[in-house]
Amino acid sequence: MSAVWVIVAVSGSLLMGALWGVYGRLNQSTEGILLAVAGGALMLSLVLELILPATELISVWIVILWVFMGALVFTLVDQWLENRSKNDQGGGLLAAIVLDGLPENLALGVAMIATQPIHLAALSGSIILSNLPEAASGAKKMVEGGHGRVKILVLWGVTALLLVLAALAGYFFMADVAPEVLAMIKCFAAGAVVASLSTEVLPKAYSEDSKWAGMATTLGFALALWLNQLGN
Repeated sequence: MSAVWVIVAVSGSLLMGALWGVYGRLNQSTEGILLAVAGGALMLSLVLELILPATELISVWIVILWVFMGALVFTLVDQWLENRSKNDQGGGLLAAIVLDGLPENLALGVAMIATQPIHLAALSGSIILSNLPEAASGAKKMVEGGHGRVKILVLWGVTALLLVLAALAGYFFMADVAPEVLAMIKCFAAGAVVASLSTEVLPKAYSEDSKWAGMATTLGFALALWLNQLGN
């Protein structure tokens, strides 16, 4: 049951971020620092919780292959959505939000299978930190674009619900999957998240706060390492 609450909290952070963007004040520098911290933490968490454990079950070359496949699929779909959203900002925006969140929540859901809760602290925490400023920034831009506040919150709420369902499906329906297959799925999800970090999260963090983005990323990296070691 604790896994369900973690998944709900992680996906619910999208709605919290949207509320922040619609009704609160979002400082540009703070947004950049939070994104950088989240990026650094998520980067290390993926390696420690998803990729390295997979190397104990399957060949390192298979691990690399699935990581690259995840990154490639994310990149291709992300480019397609970017071109589509130029003419269809409504459906394209929703699809882009879901695309960014799906690999993270898939990774979270499958990582929770047979994993100690303490080892998931860095992964889930960094996803929450990433969701908050991303959703706040997106919601703020939608307000500036003339969309109604209720419509914006409904959009983000539905998106959060979809990501909750995706993570729950990964957690409950992949529990009986062979460990080797599960390892490949984790690597695929990890590759997709790495691609999203390099193309969306970290570049945006640097553009929002170029002075401290490097230090904030390192702080997130260190926090993820510390949380991981708590379980050893």
